Amino acid sequence: MKKPISATIDSELIKWIGKELQDRKKYRNKSHLIEIALELLKIQNEEKKKNQ
Repeated sequence: MKKPISATIDSELIKWIGKELQDRKKYRNKSHLIEIALELLKIQNEEKKKNQ
């Protein structure tokens, strides 16, 4: 189940998100892009913990 959240994001990141969203084959919308980014960060952190 997905739940809505609110976040304050740096203006440079918002510009980057806008540029990334121009490729509609990659991301459906801002939420999709942010969800993928967070999932990648989660995986990266899990791998980092495994290697410690």
